[in-house]
Amino acid sequence: MSGPTLVIELAEPLSSAALREFRALMVGLSSRFTEKRPGFFDVHVPVERLGVEDGWEGDGLKPFPLRVLGDAPADEGLAALVGFDPWREDPHRPFLVYAMGPGVGDETTFEAEHADEPEVEDVLGFRPTHAVNVSACCNRGIDHVATALLTAAVMDVIGGVAKAELPDGQVPVVAGLPGVLGIADNDWMVLGTAEFLRAWVEDPAFRLVK
Repeated sequence: MSGPTLVIELAEPLSSAALREFRALMVGLSSRFTEKRPGFFDVHVPVERLGVEDGWEGDGLKPFPLRVLGDAPADEGLAALVGFDPWREDPHRPFLVYAMGPGVGDETTFEAEHADEPEVEDVLGFRPTHAVNVSACCNRGIDHVATALLTAAVMDVIGGVAKAELPDGQVPVVAGLPGVLGIADNDWMVLGTAEFLRAWVEDPAFRLVK
């Protein structure tokens, strides 16, 4: 199941130095790290490294019945089978974190995601040339929190402005938070700093768009 995505808008390509710092951050935060290309990271991030707890019990793995026969009745031996759901219980949350844009990769995706956004550009004060997507691979509540905090950590290193779609009812929640730069696209989009993302996750009503 895929989860929420936040976008970091950039006014220029990442320099070689910024790309090295970006990579070093992802290596340091990750328990599993794969670099698919320069600036594209497939990672598992322990939530405690982002400063949050996920309420795991014991080693974080709880047994559950394996549904090997669907809804069909199982014999006694099969009914006793148990296993582990690595996505549901693993506190190391999976993400794809990747730079996009001309000369970097995923240029078609970048162009499609940035077509016809005049209001966003007005708030930003620049036309994005590149971006970094932070995409959770799961959609639990902890994945929403981790996505925001991981995005803020990346912004601490590479700069940029966070762009997030807003769920229904979130405009009053975000409007007064520190670090909000503006709300665009008929109240469906908010842009802000890393400080904004960290303040937003503290609100009980916090939720990203999946």
